[in-house]
Amino acid sequence: MLNVESINVFYGGAQALYNVSLQVSKGEIVALVGSNGAGKTTTLKTIAGLLRPSSGNIYFLNKRITNLPPNIISEKGISLVPEGRRLFPFLTVQENLEVGAYKGEARKKLKDSLELVYQLFPRLKERRNQMAYTLSGGEQQMLAIGRALMSRPKLLMLDEPSLGLAPVVYRKIFDTLKEINIQGITILLVEQNVHMALKLANRAYVMENGRIVMEGESEKLFVDENLRKAYLGI
Repeated sequence: MLNVESINVFYGGAQALYNVSLQVSKGEIVALVGSNGAGKTTTLKTIAGLLRPSSGNIYFLNKRITNLPPNIISEKGISLVPEGRRLFPFLTVQENLEVGAYKGEARKKLKDSLELVYQLFPRLKERRNQMAYTLSGGEQQMLAIGRALMSRPKLLMLDEPSLGLAPVVYRKIFDTLKEINIQGITILLVEQNVHMALKLANRAYVMENGRIVMEGESEKLFVDENLRKAYLGI
C-alpha cells in the first residue's frame, strides 16, 4: 500500500532523514519506533506532504505522491493524527469531527462516519456538545483519532498516541486501534512506548539519528537483545 524509497529530508541546512525506506502492506499495523529526535515524526510529516524530501520517492497504492500537497494526499486516503492532537479547542466534539469530513467523498458519508466514530468511542458521543478544550487528555486523543477517521482513510498514521496518557487510558486507545485495523484500515504507528507498539504491530522499523537501523516482525524484534537493552531497559 505504502512504499517509501530512500527519502532524504532537510530542515534548513540540517539533514533530518537519511535514505529512509519502509513499506506498509494493506491490512497491516506497522510501528516506527526509536528515541526522541530519531526522525519518526519527520517521516510521517513527509509521507503526509507537510515536508518535502530533497530526494527519494513515496508511492501510495502504486501511484507516486512525492511532493503532492497535503490535501491531495489526504484525498487519496492517507490521514495523520498528529502529535499533540491539534484539535480546535473552541469547537464542540461533533464540530471537530465534522471538520475531518471536509472533502467531497467523506462529506457524502458524514453521517455513517459519525456513527462509526461514536461506536468506537462512546465517550465522544456522550460529550458531543462539549467544547474540545474541556475534554480529558484521553478523550482529546479519542477525538483526534475520530477526526482522522472522518476522512475515510485507507491508511491511518498516528504520531505518539500514548503521549501524556495514563496507562489505563492508552491501553484502551490501543485496543481501539486493533478494532480500527480489524475493520479494514491499515495503520502506521509512531510510538515511544516500544513495548506497547511491538505488542500491537505486525512489523516494526527502528530509527536512530534519521536512519532505519533495524526492521522485522514485531515478535522477533521484541526478543532482540540489542533492542531490549536500548529501548525496553531489559
